[in-house]
Amino acid sequence: MRAVTWQGRRSVGVETVPDPKIEEPTDAIIRVTTTNICGSDLHLYEVLGAFMSEGDILGHEPMGVVEEVGSDVARLTPGDRVVIPFQISCGHCFMCGHGLHSQCETTQVREYGSGAALFGYSRLYGSVPGGQAEYLRVPLADSTHVRVPDGPDDSRFVFLSDVLPTAWQAVEYASIPEGGTVVVLGLGPIGEMAARIAVHRGARVIGVDLVPERLARSASRGVTVVDLAAVDDPGAAIRDLTAGRGADSVIDAVGMEAHGSPVAKLAQTVTGLLPDALAERLMSKAGIDRLSALYTAFDVVRRGGTVSVVGVYGGMTDPMPMLTMFDKQLTIRMGQANVQRWVPEIMPLLTDDDPLGVDSFATHTLPLSDAPDAYEMFQAKRDGAIKICLRP
Repeated sequence: MRAVTWQGRRSVGVETVPDPKIEEPTDAIIRVTTTNICGSDLHLYEVLGAFMSEGDILGHEPMGVVEEVGSDVARLTPGDRVVIPFQISCGHCFMCGHGLHSQCETTQVREYGSGAALFGYSRLYGSVPGGQAEYLRVPLADSTHVRVPDGPDDSRFVFLSDVLPTAWQAVEYASIPEGGTVVVLGLGPIGEMAARIAVHRGARVIGVDLVPERLARSASRGVTVVDLAAVDDPGAAIRDLTAGRGADSVIDAVGMEAHGSPVAKLAQTVTGLLPDALAERLMSKAGIDRLSALYTAFDVVRRGGTVSVVGVYGGMTDPMPMLTMFDKQLTIRMGQANVQRWVPEIMPLLTDDDPLGVDSFATHTLPLSDAPDAYEMFQAKRDGAIKICLRP
């Protein structure tokens, strides 16, 4: 089969690799019909390359059709149309029972102290072959799938793999009071969808970014936008919009590669140039993130407010402004989305009315063979690229 593979820093390729096979009786094989490039994949493209190996198959946002199932799979049959969550979870352990599927105790990657195994996401999360491929082996298939209705178009449901539940959890964790204001920092795929969900729920939403296309898309959905390129002090701009108090809630949808953190950017770049074994040890013990977005979140949230962190961070020695966090009496929630926890609440919104605009959410739909160019375009934010779907 053909698959998108990691080849090195800022280098991916489309290669012919062996077809996946049933390895355990709980496995299923799906034929992938649509698979997305996630903003988190760009971290592998850049910062987290030390945890990758040449030839690793990328991707964790696939959907498709079941081709084959193992002897112990009871809930799937060939021909079923399914979305595959980005995390692999058993559905019955303590963590899954508490709705924390991203912490599944059956698939935790204990060697690295990590949560549930993820598709296509480095040694940190189990080195599981990903879904940017023609076929995908799905471990623990009975609990690692979302069955969706038959239909010709994947765009209605493919975002259940990651974007929709991640954005939904970001809004849930933000604890926006009724009629309250939430600031969304970063209007990439997750931030924009979180803003749409918050608007749908009746919140006043302020979106912050510096990419014109992102700002325009969110403004068209009822979001008040703040262009970072046009303001000297985003904190002051947001306080001006919130009676001087700050927002009730803030969602940080940016993460470890935020703009405006030159020292940390240099440290990440230098680490990326080290031999992988040395870089992996350094990042595991002394890694740092570019924290300007998180610092902005602490600045613009009101006293007693909530910060929801959905952007991916990976540092081990990040300096945190504890005085500000304590003095402002902040609540902070964060973590990988627990996909299966939120699917029942999201599914009713995937209706003919399409209130979240999922049908037109992707900005580009390209053949799998175009993946190298698509990664470069997405990383460089060229051609209005906000969300890219690949079709094998």
